[in-house]
Amino acid sequence: MTVFKTFWQIIKRYKMMILLYTFLLLLFGGLNMKTNDTSLNFVDSKPDIMMIHEDEAIGITKSLIDYMSLHANVSIVSEMSEEIDDALFYRQFNYVIFIPKNYRSDVLNGLKPSITVKSTGDYQASLASMLLDRFLKTQEAFVDSKLSEQEILKAIDDALQDRTEVVVTSKLDMNELSQVTQYFNFASYTLMATIIFIICLVLSSFHEEKVKNRILVSKMSYRVHNRLILMASFGYMLFVFLLFLLFGFLLFGFSLLTWRGFFYFCNAFFFLFVSLTLAILISNLVQKKEAVSGIVNVIALGSAFLCGAFVPVEWLPSSVLKIAHVLPTYWYIQGNEFLKTAEKLQISELGPLAQNMFFLVLFGIGFLGLNLLLLRMKQKRNG
Repeated sequence: MTVFKTFWQIIKRYKMMILLYTFLLLLFGGLNMKTNDTSLNFVDSKPDIMMIHEDEAIGITKSLIDYMSLHANVSIVSEMSEEIDDALFYRQFNYVIFIPKNYRSDVLNGLKPSITVKSTGDYQASLASMLLDRFLKTQEAFVDSKLSEQEILKAIDDALQDRTEVVVTSKLDMNELSQVTQYFNFASYTLMATIIFIICLVLSSFHEEKVKNRILVSKMSYRVHNRLILMASFGYMLFVFLLFLLFGFLLFGFSLLTWRGFFYFCNAFFFLFVSLTLAILISNLVQKKEAVSGIVNVIALGSAFLCGAFVPVEWLPSSVLKIAHVLPTYWYIQGNEFLKTAEKLQISELGPLAQNMFFLVLFGIGFLGLNLLLLRMKQKRNG
């Protein structure tokens, strides 16, 4: 009991640090909920296009203009000017289409007049290019069939009227799941930092020379002492986990009382286990309290940036993610990302989540093994 009592007395000294990391978790979790977009509706995007035509706006030429005007925000001018390049540069338009003189007659005569375009190269410009290509290919197909102009126009109009209806089949509330996932992802920093920082500071107190000497002269064996320290550390980990669980319910309510919420917390529990074993290993390697703060910044903060805790995973370069594979935070966040998009949480479909948790357990076992090896080496050195 003396070890447990001493352990928690030291914990009390650093309660302000624990409150600080807890406040950070609540602050950024709350801000994340406020800044997330609450719209779940699909919005058809229209590019901004400038059309310049020297041909008369009748027949096929008018059909092209009308089609582009239906699917884009079109501004029509009659001649090219130097201001067009400036308009593209400042993104006033995404795409410029130049229809040459005699375009209509050349098309009807079986010629293939070229249409000059200028583009900003962004996704809106790509959409405009797809619209233009669709019209030109449809036009070419019916012109080759030797129909009259009126018949060609009607055939083109009928063909291009076929539109794809976008139907959202997923029943998941992606807005809420994105908020929950970002909360759990950001928690990778606060959880790891809280565990490593406090455990390393507490255990460094036990590594002080006076404390070591008292342990050596006491009736308690060094092995029993280490076992009690491990149990006390695990108790602190459970305290942090319960605190994290409580704040999750405060932010998201009973939406976490589901199987999905259960797996989110299971993933977080395994990550805390890894953080604890890593903290114990670090405390045996570095026993100076002054160095703990720097270690927390390097490990917890560095892992958070590399693995997608602060920046969404889909925005990170593939080269960064390849490096992140060697960090436990990567597998924890990948588990959260799987839970965000998984339509059904049936046992047969939980393979990716089980794999991520398995790697977390492997990291924890590996850190424990290294810690035991280090303790044996120290015992041999001390005789």
